[in-house]
Amino acid sequence: MQIHSHAEFDPSSNKPTEQGLQRVLNRLVQTMQRDALVRQTTNKIRESLQVDRVVLYYFYWQWHGQVTFEALSSEELSILGSTGPDECFNDEYAALYLAGRTRAIADIESEPINTCHRDFLRTLQVRANLVVPVLVPRGLWGLLVAHHCQESHSWTQSDIELMQAGAKTLATSPYILES
Repeated sequence: MQIHSHAEFDPSSNKPTEQGLQRVLNRLVQTMQRDALVRQTTNKIRESLQVDRVVLYYFYWQWHGQVTFEALSSEELSILGSTGPDECFNDEYAALYLAGRTRAIADIESEPINTCHRDFLRTLQVRANLVVPVLVPRGLWGLLVAHHCQESHSWTQSDIELMQAGAKTLATSPYILES
């Protein structure tokens, strides 16, 4: 194994291997910074709203996504990796969130929502739900979602504004814009 000094890994070097390594390192640092920002944002929102769960639902492909981050009041409420039923989130719902829709549901049992959506929320133990889009120049990057699981929850205007501010923080971050 050959040992290299720091000076040998100059990003301005013309050596393809060193340039490739520098790109990989830059991408790793960017990913770590993005993850730290999302974790900090979801934790702050959960603590401020005093809800059971705040998650980031990231779209990895045309309205297919999964929960990639979560802040929890209790570990047994984890839904990390959940994907949701494909038939529930379609072009119609995507268009609403692309237009900036914010959806606040105080009680899934009394709110007039699609049966598919209600059943899905029940499987996640959700009783109240607040969803805001994370919109980047390329479109809908993800959804920032607050869940209250214990009981119904009336969302205030300040709750909604806090969630929107969190989504904007994520959407305008260079770590997310470049991902």
